[in-house]
Amino acid sequence: MATVPTITLNDGATIPQLGFGVWQVPAEDAEKVVAEALKVGYRHLDNAAVYGNEEGVGRAIAASGVPREELFITTKVWVNDFKAGNTKQALRTSLEKLGVDYVDLYLIHWPSPADEAYLDAWKAMEEMQAEGLIRSIGVSNFLPEHLDRVVEAGTVVPAINQVEIHPALQQREIQEANERHGIKTQAWSPLAQGAVFEDEPVKAAAEAHGVSPAQVVIRWHLQRGRILFPKSVTPERIASNFDVFGFELSEEELSAIDGLERDGRTGPNPGEFNPS
Repeated sequence: MATVPTITLNDGATIPQLGFGVWQVPAEDAEKVVAEALKVGYRHLDNAAVYGNEEGVGRAIAASGVPREELFITTKVWVNDFKAGNTKQALRTSLEKLGVDYVDLYLIHWPSPADEAYLDAWKAMEEMQAEGLIRSIGVSNFLPEHLDRVVEAGTVVPAINQVEIHPALQQREIQEANERHGIKTQAWSPLAQGAVFEDEPVKAAAEAHGVSPAQVVIRWHLQRGRILFPKSVTPERIASNFDVFGFELSEEELSAIDGLERDGRTGPNPGEFNPS
Protein backbone atom coordinates (compact mmCIF):
# COMPACT_ATOMS: atom_id res chain seq x y z
CA MET A 1 0.00 0.00 0.00
CA ALA A 2 1.39 3.39 -1.02
CA THR A 3 2.41 5.93 1.59
CA VAL A 4 0.59 9.17 0.83
CA PRO A 5 2.62 12.32 1.50
CA THR A 6 1.29 14.62 4.20
CA ILE A 7 1.19 18.39 4.32
CA THR A 8 1.54 20.35 7.55
CA LEU A 9 -1.13 23.01 8.06
CA ASN A 10 -0.64 26.39 9.74
CA ASP A 11 -2.05 25.01 13.01
CA GLY A 12 0.48 22.16 13.12
CA ALA A 13 -1.96 19.43 12.01
CA THR A 14 -1.03 17.19 9.10
CA ILE A 15 -3.30 16.16 6.24
CA PRO A 16 -2.79 13.40 3.66
CA GLN A 17 -2.17 15.18 0.35
CA LEU A 18 -4.36 12.74 -1.60
CA GLY A 19 -7.87 12.05 -0.39
CA PHE A 20 -11.19 10.64 -1.55
CA GLY A 21 -14.25 12.80 -2.27
CA VAL A 22 -17.89 11.76 -2.02
CA TRP A 23 -19.67 14.62 -3.83
CA GLN A 24 -22.52 13.20 -5.93
CA VAL A 25 -22.08 9.73 -4.47
CA PRO A 26 -25.70 8.57 -3.90
CA ALA A 27 -26.56 8.06 -0.25
CA GLU A 28 -27.42 4.41 -0.88
CA ASP A 29 -23.99 3.79 -2.44
CA ALA A 30 -21.83 5.79 -0.04
CA GLU A 31 -21.06 2.96 2.39
CA LYS A 32 -19.93 0.59 -0.37
CA VAL A 33 -17.91 3.23 -2.23
CA VAL A 34 -16.12 4.57 0.86
CA ALA A 35 -15.43 1.03 2.06
CA GLU A 36 -13.69 0.39 -1.27
CA ALA A 37 -11.65 3.59 -0.94
CA LEU A 38 -10.53 2.68 2.58
CA LYS A 39 -9.62 -0.83 1.37
CA VAL A 40 -7.43 0.67 -1.38
CA GLY A 41 -5.62 2.82 1.19
CA TYR A 42 -7.26 6.23 1.26
CA ARG A 43 -7.29 7.71 4.76
CA HIS A 44 -8.47 11.24 3.94
CA LEU A 45 -12.23 11.53 3.29
CA ASP A 46 -13.85 14.76 2.07
CA ASN A 47 -17.55 15.17 2.80
CA ALA A 48 -20.19 17.86 3.30
CA ALA A 49 -23.56 18.05 4.99
CA VAL A 50 -25.30 19.06 1.78
CA TYR A 51 -24.09 15.93 -0.02
CA GLY A 52 -26.67 13.97 1.97
CA ASN A 53 -24.48 10.89 2.42
CA GLU A 54 -22.72 11.37 5.77
CA GLU A 55 -24.55 8.38 7.30
CA GLY A 56 -23.20 6.04 4.64
CA VAL A 57 -19.70 7.41 5.08
CA GLY A 58 -20.04 6.87 8.82
CA ARG A 59 -21.14 3.27 8.38
CA ALA A 60 -18.15 2.58 6.15
CA ILE A 61 -15.79 4.12 8.71
CA ALA A 62 -17.31 2.07 11.53
CA ALA A 63 -17.10 -1.19 9.59
CA SER A 64 -13.60 -0.60 8.23
CA GLY A 65 -11.62 -1.39 11.36
CA VAL A 66 -9.34 1.55 10.57
CA PRO A 67 -8.43 3.33 13.82
CA ARG A 68 -9.96 6.80 14.06
CA GLU A 69 -6.56 8.40 14.58
CA GLU A 70 -5.45 7.11 11.16
CA LEU A 71 -8.28 8.92 9.38
CA PHE A 72 -8.58 12.53 8.30
CA ILE A 73 -12.27 13.40 8.01
CA THR A 74 -13.56 16.65 6.50
CA THR A 75 -17.10 17.93 6.36
CA LYS A 76 -18.67 21.32 5.68
CA VAL A 77 -21.41 23.62 6.95
CA TRP A 78 -23.99 24.61 4.33
CA VAL A 79 -25.07 28.19 3.71
CA ASN A 80 -28.62 27.98 5.05
CA ASP A 81 -27.30 26.59 8.36
CA PHE A 82 -24.78 29.34 9.01
CA LYS A 83 -27.13 32.07 7.81
CA ALA A 84 -29.69 30.82 10.32
CA GLY A 85 -27.07 30.90 13.08
CA ASN A 86 -27.03 27.10 13.27
CA THR A 87 -23.35 26.40 12.62
CA LYS A 88 -22.80 24.65 15.94
CA GLN A 89 -25.88 22.47 15.59
CA ALA A 90 -24.94 21.65 12.01
CA LEU A 91 -21.60 20.31 13.19
CA ARG A 92 -23.21 18.24 15.94
CA THR A 93 -25.59 16.75 13.38
CA SER A 94 -22.69 15.89 11.08
CA LEU A 95 -20.75 14.30 13.95
CA GLU A 96 -23.75 12.14 14.80
CA LYS A 97 -24.25 11.05 11.19
CA LEU A 98 -20.57 10.28 10.72
CA GLY A 99 -20.41 8.46 14.05
CA VAL A 100 -17.34 10.34 15.28
CA ASP A 101 -16.51 12.57 18.23
CA TYR A 102 -14.64 15.17 16.18
CA VAL A 103 -13.79 16.04 12.60
CA ASP A 104 -10.28 16.77 11.46
CA LEU A 105 -11.37 19.67 9.26
CA TYR A 106 -14.57 21.71 9.15
CA LEU A 107 -15.15 24.14 6.29
CA ILE A 108 -17.56 26.92 5.41
CA HIS A 109 -18.84 25.46 2.15
CA TRP A 110 -19.43 28.74 0.24
CA PRO A 111 -19.04 32.36 1.34
CA SER A 112 -22.43 33.37 -0.14
CA PRO A 113 -21.18 36.96 -0.20
CA ALA A 114 -24.49 38.80 -0.52
CA ASP A 115 -24.07 39.33 3.21
CA GLU A 116 -21.21 38.47 5.56
CA ALA A 117 -22.90 35.78 7.64
CA TYR A 118 -19.81 33.64 7.03
CA LEU A 119 -18.02 35.79 9.61
CA ASP A 120 -20.46 34.67 12.30
CA ALA A 121 -19.96 31.08 11.16
CA TRP A 122 -16.23 31.53 11.50
CA LYS A 123 -16.57 32.76 15.08
CA ALA A 124 -18.70 29.70 15.94
CA MET A 125 -16.11 27.41 14.33
CA GLU A 126 -13.31 28.99 16.34
CA GLU A 127 -15.31 28.24 19.48
CA MET A 128 -15.96 24.63 18.45
CA GLN A 129 -12.28 24.17 17.65
CA ALA A 130 -11.45 25.36 21.16
CA GLU A 131 -13.93 22.79 22.51
CA GLY A 132 -12.14 19.97 20.66
CA LEU A 133 -14.97 19.16 18.26
CA ILE A 134 -12.84 20.23 15.29
CA ARG A 135 -9.09 19.84 14.85
CA SER A 136 -8.65 22.36 11.99
CA ILE A 137 -10.98 24.98 10.54
CA GLY A 138 -11.03 26.34 7.03
CA VAL A 139 -13.08 27.63 4.15
CA SER A 140 -14.16 26.57 0.70
CA ASN A 141 -14.66 28.65 -2.44
CA PHE A 142 -13.38 31.83 -0.80
CA LEU A 143 -12.03 34.58 -3.04
CA PRO A 144 -9.12 36.75 -1.83
CA GLU A 145 -11.47 39.44 -0.52
CA HIS A 146 -13.38 36.86 1.56
CA LEU A 147 -10.13 35.51 2.97
CA ASP A 148 -9.04 39.00 3.92
CA ARG A 149 -12.30 39.57 5.84
CA VAL A 150 -12.01 36.30 7.76
CA VAL A 151 -8.38 36.91 8.68
CA GLU A 152 -9.20 40.46 9.75
CA ALA A 153 -12.27 39.53 11.81
CA GLY A 154 -11.17 36.22 13.30
CA THR A 155 -8.54 35.08 15.75
CA VAL A 156 -7.62 31.92 13.79
CA VAL A 157 -6.36 31.96 10.21
CA PRO A 158 -8.06 29.33 8.00
CA ALA A 159 -5.92 26.22 7.60
CA ILE A 160 -7.28 25.42 4.12
CA ASN A 161 -9.16 27.08 1.28
CA GLN A 162 -10.79 24.44 -0.90
CA VAL A 163 -11.51 25.72 -4.42
CA GLU A 164 -12.09 24.42 -7.93
CA ILE A 165 -8.65 23.87 -9.46
CA HIS A 166 -7.60 21.77 -12.43
CA PRO A 167 -5.46 22.35 -15.53
CA ALA A 168 -8.19 24.38 -17.25
CA LEU A 169 -8.88 26.59 -14.17
CA GLN A 170 -5.85 27.20 -12.00
CA GLN A 171 -7.11 30.09 -9.86
CA ARG A 172 -3.63 31.55 -9.50
CA GLU A 173 -4.83 34.71 -7.77
CA ILE A 174 -6.57 32.63 -5.11
CA GLN A 175 -3.56 30.36 -4.70
CA GLU A 176 -1.34 33.41 -4.22
CA ALA A 177 -3.74 34.85 -1.63
CA ASN A 178 -3.77 31.52 0.19
CA GLU A 179 0.01 31.47 0.26
CA ARG A 180 0.16 35.05 1.49
CA HIS A 181 -1.97 34.12 4.51
CA GLY A 182 -0.26 30.76 5.13
CA ILE A 183 -3.37 28.87 3.98
CA LYS A 184 -2.99 25.59 2.10
CA THR A 185 -4.79 25.14 -1.22
CA GLN A 186 -7.04 22.15 -1.67
CA ALA A 187 -8.49 21.34 -5.11
CA TRP A 188 -12.04 20.19 -5.73
CA SER A 189 -13.03 18.87 -9.16
CA PRO A 190 -9.29 18.25 -9.61
CA LEU A 191 -9.83 16.25 -12.81
CA ALA A 192 -12.14 18.85 -14.43
CA GLN A 193 -14.69 16.02 -14.78
CA GLY A 194 -12.49 14.60 -17.53
CA ALA A 195 -12.54 17.77 -19.64
CA VAL A 196 -8.72 17.95 -19.88
CA PHE A 197 -8.00 14.30 -20.62
CA GLU A 198 -7.79 14.89 -24.38
CA ASP A 199 -5.48 17.90 -24.10
CA GLU A 200 -2.16 17.14 -25.74
CA PRO A 201 0.16 17.75 -22.75
CA VAL A 202 -1.94 15.38 -20.61
CA LYS A 203 -2.16 12.72 -23.34
CA ALA A 204 1.55 12.96 -24.10
CA ALA A 205 2.55 12.56 -20.46
CA ALA A 206 0.16 9.63 -20.05
CA GLU A 207 1.76 7.88 -23.03
CA ALA A 208 5.28 8.64 -21.87
CA HIS A 209 4.71 7.16 -18.42
CA GLY A 210 2.28 4.39 -19.33
CA VAL A 211 -0.45 5.75 -17.09
CA SER A 212 -3.95 7.20 -17.54
CA PRO A 213 -4.71 10.90 -18.15
CA ALA A 214 -6.40 11.00 -14.73
CA GLN A 215 -3.22 9.75 -13.08
CA VAL A 216 -1.22 12.42 -14.89
CA VAL A 217 -3.49 15.20 -13.65
CA ILE A 218 -3.43 13.88 -10.09
CA ARG A 219 0.35 13.71 -10.25
CA TRP A 220 0.45 17.32 -11.57
CA HIS A 221 -1.52 18.50 -8.52
CA LEU A 222 0.67 16.56 -6.12
CA GLN A 223 3.92 17.86 -7.57
CA ARG A 224 2.57 21.41 -7.54
CA GLY A 225 1.97 21.03 -3.79
CA ARG A 226 -1.81 21.01 -3.66
CA ILE A 227 -4.08 18.77 -1.61
CA LEU A 228 -6.75 17.02 -3.69
CA PHE A 229 -9.46 14.39 -3.49
CA PRO A 230 -10.57 12.84 -6.79
CA LYS A 231 -13.91 11.07 -6.68
CA SER A 232 -15.14 7.92 -8.39
CA VAL A 233 -17.68 5.22 -7.68
CA THR A 234 -15.90 2.63 -9.85
CA PRO A 235 -13.57 0.29 -7.93
CA GLU A 236 -11.02 0.23 -10.76
CA ARG A 237 -10.83 4.02 -10.93
CA ILE A 238 -10.79 4.38 -7.15
CA ALA A 239 -7.70 2.17 -7.16
CA SER A 240 -6.15 3.79 -10.23
CA ASN A 241 -6.50 7.30 -8.79
CA PHE A 242 -4.55 6.13 -5.75
CA ASP A 243 -1.82 4.46 -7.81
CA VAL A 244 0.11 7.64 -8.61
CA PHE A 245 3.31 7.26 -6.63
CA GLY A 246 5.30 5.10 -9.07
CA PHE A 247 6.14 7.84 -11.56
CA GLU A 248 7.05 11.51 -11.61
CA LEU A 249 6.35 14.22 -14.18
CA SER A 250 9.26 16.25 -15.50
CA GLU A 251 9.35 20.02 -15.10
CA GLU A 252 8.70 20.30 -18.84
CA GLU A 253 5.58 18.13 -18.51
CA LEU A 254 4.37 20.10 -15.50
CA SER A 255 4.88 23.42 -17.31
CA ALA A 256 3.03 22.18 -20.38
CA ILE A 257 0.04 21.26 -18.21
CA ASP A 258 0.30 24.64 -16.47
CA GLY A 259 -0.23 26.13 -19.92
CA LEU A 260 -3.73 24.65 -20.24
CA GLU A 261 -5.35 27.47 -18.22
CA ARG A 262 -8.44 28.72 -20.07
CA ASP A 263 -10.84 29.86 -17.33
CA GLY A 264 -12.60 26.53 -17.72
CA ARG A 265 -14.82 26.74 -14.68
CA THR A 266 -17.16 23.77 -14.14
CA GLY A 267 -18.88 25.07 -10.99
CA PRO A 268 -20.40 28.36 -9.79
CA ASN A 269 -18.45 31.59 -9.46
CA PRO A 270 -18.00 32.17 -5.71
CA GLY A 271 -18.34 35.94 -6.13
CA GLU A 272 -21.87 35.52 -7.51
CA PHE A 273 -23.14 32.29 -5.94
CA ASN A 274 -25.59 32.95 -3.11
CA PRO A 275 -27.34 29.63 -2.42
CA SER A 276 -30.07 29.33 0.18
